[in-house]
Amino acid sequence: MDIKVGDRLILKKAHPCGSYEWEVLRIGADFRLKCAGCGHQIMAPRSQIEKKIKQIKTNT
Repeated sequence: MDIKVGDRLILKKAHPCGSYEWEVLRIGADFRLKCAGCGHQIMAPRSQIEKKIKQIKTNT
């Protein structure tokens, strides 16, 4: 997958705040994501996040 820092990911399941959208802050073996709804940040393995992606909104 071609994911870059600044892209927004729409995931299959909603965050507890109700938002499906996450902003990519860091990429590598792990992703650091920031919830677009509440601002909560998580770090998760790339393989786990790639399975959960529904759509990618590129930042161009």
